[in-house]
Amino acid sequence: MAGPADQTGIVFDIKEFAVFDGPGIRTTVFLKGCPLRCAWCHNPEGISPEPEVLHSPAGDRRVGERLTAAALAARLNRQGGILRDAGGGVSFSGGEPLLQAEFVEAVIDRLDRLHVLLDTSGYADETRFRRLLAKVDMVFFDLKLMDPDLHERYTGCRNEPILRNLQILSQSECAAVVRVPLVPGVTDTAANLEAIARACHSFRRPFRVDLLPYNRAAGGKYGACGRRFSPGWDESRPANADTTVFARFGIEARVV
Repeated sequence: MAGPADQTGIVFDIKEFAVFDGPGIRTTVFLKGCPLRCAWCHNPEGISPEPEVLHSPAGDRRVGERLTAAALAARLNRQGGILRDAGGGVSFSGGEPLLQAEFVEAVIDRLDRLHVLLDTSGYADETRFRRLLAKVDMVFFDLKLMDPDLHERYTGCRNEPILRNLQILSQSECAAVVRVPLVPGVTDTAANLEAIARACHSFRRPFRVDLLPYNRAAGGKYGACGRRFSPGWDESRPANADTTVFARFGIEARVV
């Protein structure tokens, strides 16, 4: 019978020397598969849970490799000295890493004294979220829209599971950063930013909100993935990067 070390997962990228995915210098593991269909997604190759071939003028490229937990942990541990010396560690992103929570957990259990960060949309059942929350040192929680109807319109899913897991995170002892992608006229409205600030006001320990500028290159990969990018907003309009609404609630916020 296969044990946890034989647990397999599908990874579509491993980025070394990452400096924007958590404290210090990190190695970021991108897990394949995501339950959301965010209209602005900048990693469309991470949406499907299965390996796939991307087609572009530069040629075909296969994305998605099945790895065992033991093999991935061994690779990450070989970088352990460099990562620890640089005040960094390992980040699990996606896609949505909670879709492969058992695999991520099996990898974490084999890491050697490495700081671990979970970068998640929060869309998962409570049990999965709690299990991984207990295993990591820090969470990047990507919060997009507070209105459930707008959330469903722009991501394909309602946000009740996300808000439930945000509440769980807010009452935990885990270090956290709430990240908000600024999509012009969609997520950057005064009403949405204030609703996010109100929802985050209950965190029991200090945390930060990062406002992420809109990525205008997001649509470049869609053709290669056989997907259509059709934004329903004005991409040329500057996003509203207002941090003052968070200051009114005593929340540290910055534009990154």
